[in-house]
Amino acid sequence: METETAKGLHFVECRYSPIRRTSTFTAQSESFEARNGKKAMKSLDTRGITATFDPWGVFVRQWRFSDVRVQSGDVEIQVYKANPEAVAPKPWFAIFLPKKVYLKKIESNHANVNWRFRGEQAGFFGTQLLITPHGPDFEYVATSGRLKMALFPDLDLRRAHLLITKTLITVYDIDLASNSSSEESIHAQANAGIGKDRSVNLKANFNAVPIRPWLPAEWKGRLKGSAFGDLHWTGTDPKLENSSGEGSLRIRKGRIDDVPLLEKLAELAQKKSFEHLDLNECSLSFGWKYPKIDIKNISIEERGKFRIEGELSINQRRLRGTIRLGLTREYLDWLPNPEEVFSRRENGYLWTNVRLFGTIDDPEQDLSPRIIELFKQSPGAYLGLLFRQFEGWLKRAFSHD
Repeated sequence: METETAKGLHFVECRYSPIRRTSTFTAQSESFEARNGKKAMKSLDTRGITATFDPWGVFVRQWRFSDVRVQSGDVEIQVYKANPEAVAPKPWFAIFLPKKVYLKKIESNHANVNWRFRGEQAGFFGTQLLITPHGPDFEYVATSGRLKMALFPDLDLRRAHLLITKTLITVYDIDLASNSSSEESIHAQANAGIGKDRSVNLKANFNAVPIRPWLPAEWKGRLKGSAFGDLHWTGTDPKLENSSGEGSLRIRKGRIDDVPLLEKLAELAQKKSFEHLDLNECSLSFGWKYPKIDIKNISIEERGKFRIEGELSINQRRLRGTIRLGLTREYLDWLPNPEEVFSRRENGYLWTNVRLFGTIDDPEQDLSPRIIELFKQSPGAYLGLLFRQFEGWLKRAFSHD
């Protein structure tokens, strides 16, 4: 039994705990372990196995099991290269014995399906798993549980439906959310080759997904809102350096708080409302062909305060692009002769073009030198700015008295 099971599931070895009959055609085993998988499954550990045997299958040369239930289990899967396996010779009397094992379905109420990602364990944990035959292969349907994976926040699994064959993994649909009872959703469909063809094609869309859990730690308390958009990823293999794709993103009810740059602008312009931005519009589209990323159709606005439009590109961490910055006149009162820099008037804003360059670690722009030049041309405005800075420093220094 152990030898034939290992052979059928493509493991080097496996082991059952003692198998005992519980009725005429049912049997039970406390556990099953398999190691050193040659194909999609690397290891398999199950507990509380119950199986129902269908004796009529013998007449069509099948070991037929109409129902297999697993109380709980752990499956580790892996990426592998498809290689033909050697066929062991069979004794002459094998023509009289069943030559296939047929499983109508396998159910588990608590399964962990995991894999390695960036050197860490990732996977679906605590999911309800149903496995059914699809010709010589199997379909998998998982409901409930949690997805844990590096680079992503933990997500609830509503449903996943996939098919694994000798050459292809097909994800018909996967539905995820930070909270399964919320209105948010992340849907994806994908094909991934696991034979000679290793190509990947993934399409996803997301709706009402809170952005804070996805942000770096230093930005979690500064940005909030809900993300909507789509993504299409293709590649000759799963590696990032061989990928390309495109997508779009828009943020609803976006808000930005406690950003040092905004606090500085509020201090300079004497406008407390600059410390907090409530975005009426925030959207962009993007595309990449590694290592270059193009970000286009940027549109960010808080009506009556500012608007940003433009595009930029990142190539091997180098930044290039031009944005158009528009501010209402009242937010430019702190500048002497602002029309010399913000020279175009349109839709209630004064506009200027800002060139971006440098790297993503050390970005630079050409707006600051032009503003400094304005103050050089107006020493009185520069002194007024210094006095406002000094006044703010005094207020902070003696705020506890």
